[in-house]
Amino acid sequence: MRLLLAEDEKELSNALCAILRHHNYSVDIVDNGQDALDYGLSENYDGIILDIMMPKVDGVTVLKRLRTKNVTTPIMMLTAKSELDDRILGLDFGADDYLGKPFAMKELLARLRAITRRKSGFSPNLLSIGNITLNCSTFEMSNGETSIRLGNKEFQLMEILMNSPNRWVSVDQFIERIWGYETETDSNAVWVYISYLRKKLAALDANVKIKVLRKIGYRLELLT
Repeated sequence: MRLLLAEDEKELSNALCAILRHHNYSVDIVDNGQDALDYGLSENYDGIILDIMMPKVDGVTVLKRLRTKNVTTPIMMLTAKSELDDRILGLDFGADDYLGKPFAMKELLARLRAITRRKSGFSPNLLSIGNITLNCSTFEMSNGETSIRLGNKEFQLMEILMNSPNRWVSVDQFIERIWGYETETDSNAVWVYISYLRKKLAALDANVKIKVLRKIGYRLELLT
């Protein structure tokens, strides 16, 4: 999943980013409200973590403008304020959740999972196709008898493929969702991780394969 983190406290932002990436989220970071608004309007995020007190444009204004533009991305507000009126204001403008500082990372992660699942009604922790299951909590791919833990990028690639049954996913889509807009990563990196996944699927004796179509992209298919 791809997140936008808008937080102007550098130490907190770096800590949050490290933990989120450790839990296999792709994270874009901004440190002011104007950039948060510009990035958020792309609508290409699974969730936004938005600090309420930021330079240029405050978080509540960013939230309000995003909702006015019909951006439905789940948004969690962060703030050092604890007053009830501030929480109500954010929720009234369309925030999906509200977390006061300081907070426990386990709570933030749990709330984040909850709001991103609500975006599409419900996203299960287990994704399955053929005889292969992907556990989105443990990052393990299994054939029911044997499990292999995937690396960060491998997991994100496989999650995208399994969430896109019978649909082609382009290289650009992979790069944008996993590495972000400003990356210098090219198609070779995607190919490398696809190769790793193919080897792990073979090791699990999977009855699915990753098919490639030149200039189109990749998709998962059942073996016939």
